[in-house]
Amino acid sequence: MGKIKKVAVIGGGAAGFFAAISAKEHHPAAEVCLFEKTAKTLSKVKVSGGGRCNVTHDCREVTELIKAYPRGGKSLTSIFHAFQPTDTVQWFEERRVPLKTEKDGRMFPISDSSQSIIDCLQTELTKKKISLKLSSAVKQLSKEEGKWSLHINDNEKESFDRVIVTTGGSPKKTGFDWLAKLGHRIVSPVPSLFTFNMPNEKIIGLMGVVATNAQVKIEGTKIKTQGPLLITHWGMSGPAILKASSFGARELAEKEYQFNIRVNWLEEFNAEQLFCLLNEIIEKHPQKLMIKYNPTTLPNRLWSFLLEKNSIPLERRWNEVGKKKLRHLAEAITNDRFCVAGKTTFKEEFVTCGGIALKEINLKTMESKKAEGLYFAGEVIDVDAITGGYNFQAAWSGGYVAGKLQ
Repeated sequence: MGKIKKVAVIGGGAAGFFAAISAKEHHPAAEVCLFEKTAKTLSKVKVSGGGRCNVTHDCREVTELIKAYPRGGKSLTSIFHAFQPTDTVQWFEERRVPLKTEKDGRMFPISDSSQSIIDCLQTELTKKKISLKLSSAVKQLSKEEGKWSLHINDNEKESFDRVIVTTGGSPKKTGFDWLAKLGHRIVSPVPSLFTFNMPNEKIIGLMGVVATNAQVKIEGTKIKTQGPLLITHWGMSGPAILKASSFGARELAEKEYQFNIRVNWLEEFNAEQLFCLLNEIIEKHPQKLMIKYNPTTLPNRLWSFLLEKNSIPLERRWNEVGKKKLRHLAEAITNDRFCVAGKTTFKEEFVTCGGIALKEINLKTMESKKAEGLYFAGEVIDVDAITGGYNFQAAWSGGYVAGKLQ
């Protein structure tokens, strides 16, 4: 293919902005146009992290980073080596948007405002004289005389030498029809980041309670996660649940979101270890009330709930509980069972797995194997991650590599 004179980027999200900026950096003489079908750009950046924007994750090793991607994983090794989280941090800091790291590894702008990220990306677009065309929906892509024709809205048509598609995920497979027409296989999309609904479980009465280190297993699968678990008024959320929803996206969709989970409320203990701990309390504090003396790290409301759930009166003293009952309590705390009946989108962070099949993309360049001069980045391909800044990192890395237009 000849000299690159015109580049089109379709989709004004994180991957789209980064791809457009990268294209202009690597091909400064080219005219770069960014098309967005709505009147707003970077909508997901705006709401991410509760409006703070979880830019990336503090992960220095690519071998560890890829573990956060249920779909993609090892396939992304090349693009992450080309543009790592440390590169993301440096990129924003060079543009006067320093980032900070929280205890769990998530990284946010020091301003705690997603607007800092939005302003930075928009400023960069303006500086590099990249055209931004809003309310410009690309309805069709076609190859004509070696160039790509974009059919925009209902009656516009424009030709480009290269095209980068960064249109994000779609809740329905039909959202990818225009790309399927170019010969790409589409992996059917399903939600991949959601909370668990438990309308028939009494635990929802503990809304707001957090178990800081729980383990979650989904019955009938190999899925096992750990981390903080948040009880909500509809069921359960928090990192442990969100990781399970991400890794189990396809299996749980097949189950129509009707399944059971097992929860070990104290991940650091198994049943026998917890039984020993509780047994020690009988010897050391026999006269104390169980409701008043909680020997675990569980919040007191959850401790009380678990006592009642296992038919132990709250006013019972430790020495009044028999060994058999105590063993049963230890087993129940480390292997609690709940029925899930449905899902809820995690905040406004709509994430799907599915999209362009990875085998149809050269993952060293992000170019389509089916159509020369066509590139992809972001969630339009079958890549998604657990929560924690990983989805944005895939957007930055993929956009950067695609923008090289190799």
